[in-house]
Formats: sequence, C-alpha cells, structure tokens
Amino acid sequence: MQAVEVAVVGAGPVGLCLSRALAGAGLSVTVVEQQPREAVAQPAFDGREIAMTHASREILQALGVWGRIDPAAISPLRTARVMNGSSPFALAFAANQSGVQDLGWLVPNHLIRQAAWDVVQGQAGWELRDRTTVTAIAPGAECNVLTLSCGRKLAARLVVAADSRFSATRRMMGIGAQMRDFGKSMLVCRLHHALPHRHAAWEWFDYGRTLAMLPLNDQCASVVITLPPQQIQSLMEMDEAQFGQVVSGFFKHRLGAMRPVARRHVYPLVGVYAHRFAGPRYALVGDAAVGMHPVTAHGFNLGLQSQQRLSQGILHALERGGDIGAPALLAGYQHRHRLATRPLYEATNAIATLYNDSRMPARLLRATALRVASGVGPFRRMIAAHLTQQSAPA
Repeated sequence: MQAVEVAVVGAGPVGLCLSRALAGAGLSVTVVEQQPREAVAQPAFDGREIAMTHASREILQALGVWGRIDPAAISPLRTARVMNGSSPFALAFAANQSGVQDLGWLVPNHLIRQAAWDVVQGQAGWELRDRTTVTAIAPGAECNVLTLSCGRKLAARLVVAADSRFSATRRMMGIGAQMRDFGKSMLVCRLHHALPHRHAAWEWFDYGRTLAMLPLNDQCASVVITLPPQQIQSLMEMDEAQFGQVVSGFFKHRLGAMRPVARRHVYPLVGVYAHRFAGPRYALVGDAAVGMHPVTAHGFNLGLQSQQRLSQGILHALERGGDIGAPALLAGYQHRHRLATRPLYEATNAIATLYNDSRMPARLLRATALRVASGVGPFRRMIAAHLTQQSAPA
C-alpha cells in the first residue's frame, strides 16, 4: 500500500492548484483522476469563459499559473450592465468606480486547466493516477485509506475532494449537500458580431430567458443563454446561420449580426452547497464544496479561494511541525470558507429565482429593485469593488 501525505481526488484546475501549492512546499501529493492523462494535459475547448477577479489573478500569479496563459487569449472586462426585460433602467458598473483599469478578465476555462497542469509538472513528490476512481474510503486515526478502481490502496494523512459539484468522494466521506436544480440548461457559444462591445459585459434578464454577453477579443463574445432544456435542444439543432440569426434577435440586434465561430456547449444549472466542508482527515474544495449558479460569475473564484484557504492552513501547520490533518486546522478552514461563501450563495440563488420569474408580481419587483439600485451610487461602487476583489481574501 502506497502512503502519501495528501491525496487530491480530481484533476480540475482547483485540484491542480491545490496540489501545486502543497507539492511546492515539499509535501508528497497524489492526484486521482478518472480521465486519461492526455485529456488532463491537453484539455479540450469546452465553451466556458471564466470571469477572473483581481484576487484570483493574484492567486494564479503566486502559483505560476497566470504567466503560462497566452496573453492574447485574456480579454479585459471594463464595464458591466444588468438589464431587466424591456426596462430602460440598467444597473451599470465601471472599473473606474473602483479605481482600476479593468473590473476583471475573461479567460477560456481550458487554458486555465492546461496552465494548472503545466505548473505541477516536475514538482518533487507529485504524481497523477489517471484513469482511476476512488471506490471506498476507510477512515483512520493517522490516515485515511482509499481503495482505487485499479485495486490498489492509497493511505493519505489528508484526503481532499475536488471532483465537481456532483462529487462521489463527498458522498463516500458521508457528507450530504443542499442541491438546487433550477430546471434550466445553459448554452454557451462564441460568436463574432458586427458592432463593437467595448469590453462591456451584459446580464440581461429577459422574460422567459436569461442572456449574458461576455466580451472577448477580436470583436467576439461568449454568449450564454439560459432556457428550459427543451428550448435549448431546439437551439442546438439549428444550423449555424439560423442560430446566429436567432441569437442576434435575442439581443435585439444591439451588436448587429452575430455568427457562431465555435461549437455550442450545454450545461445543466444545478447549485450545490455541501453540509460540511471538512471531516476526519478530509476536506472539500472547489465545486465539491460550493457549486454556484453562474449568474454572479463567482464560482471559479470561490473555488480558487477554497484551495488557497486550505493550503494556507496546511502550510502554516507544516511550518510549526503540526499535523496537516488536525481537526482544528480543518475546522478553521471550514469556518472561514463558509463565512466567505454562504451569503453569496444564498444571494445568488435569490437573484436567479427572482429574475427568472416572469409572473407579473415578480416583474414589478424586478423592475423596482433594478431602478432603485441603479440610482444609488454608493451601492454601485460597493458592488463594483466586490466584483473586482482587488486582494485575495483570507
């Protein structure tokens, strides 16, 4: 039976960033991943563009990830507008409200994954067990023992689940989760458009659907369309010309004619909040802990913060010669991450519920809320500062 100090289940960007932080400090780290090594090393384009805050960029810079992303693929986000149906009122945010040039940056998800993979290569004590899943976890006083699908066993002083919001490892740890299925699907696609976007992002809560436009370089945008699954399927079945015409109409031709320049991808909309983030010698990070509705664009940012909070606690214990799986350490991580995520998780769900309700009382409340918010300068500046997150939270 192999023994390591930390076992990370899941080789997504959060799991890889955590393993980079720990292996870089001298800990032995094994990452268990069900995909083949080739798929992790060369992740395919998946349509998702990640809205990155200043704090997240700092975290990625410290880990050496940011510098490995092609600068030409990073798109600045300078302003943002939240719109409601046909209302003339919009909640607008600008980078200069927070004294910065950019609110944040949009980065293709697959490039973040590839950069995170690149930085762990050559780290002493780091290894990947690909094409492998965890089938059982046996708890112990000094270590937890993982039974792997290959038949081998792996003993770890700390086990970290980073295997998505539908984490099988979380369930093996005996941790339940509050799951919110919104009954909608999200279609994402890159489109070229005739009129400039001036690096402004739009969130448009239209009646019957939600639209988002994320500005990319070269007069392109990532369009996000939220609809019931049957309507999403109809969009997926359209040819490129018809799809471009329909999406141009969705946006009232505000960007002129739009045409797709990449394959369309669809994802279910399910929010997840784990009942606990830690237990005896195990912890949850990323979407395994908190899987956000994308309306506030903070899911990946919270995931990065989770691995930073956990790794900081572990490295602090290591410096003192303490136990990296000590109950107090893990309880502290859970407390800090819960304080940082629960209010935003609940607020995001409330926004998604209200602004996806097209009944008349909800329409009136939606319009009133946006009109009031758009007229309160301090409120807009507070939200802009939250969006930028100019320093990494503790």
